[in-house]
Amino acid sequence: MSDDNDDTSKAHYICQTYTETKGQKGAQSGVKIDKQFQYSTAEEAESRAERASQSPDCAGADAYMIIEDPNSGEVSAPTFLVRIGNVPDFDDF
Repeated sequence: MSDDNDDTSKAHYICQTYTETKGQKGAQSGVKIDKQFQYSTAEEAESRAERASQSPDCAGADAYMIIEDPNSGEVSAPTFLVRIGNVPDFDDF
């Protein structure tokens, strides 16, 4: 028997890395998303962001959490756990 009133939300812990982009024809340089990794805990995502940020190919890394409502499919705004290096402004996220 299933419970139709199941309100369980699911937390997703994500590490997202960035690489630098070169500006073309007078445009400013910036960063773009390179890779995303999902983890079971905040600590795992933070640890991966710290390790990834030490790579010479990585401009920066974020570790963040989002909450998903499986009933509606809605996802919350990210809650940043750690932001390292050259990362986009939150408004650009």
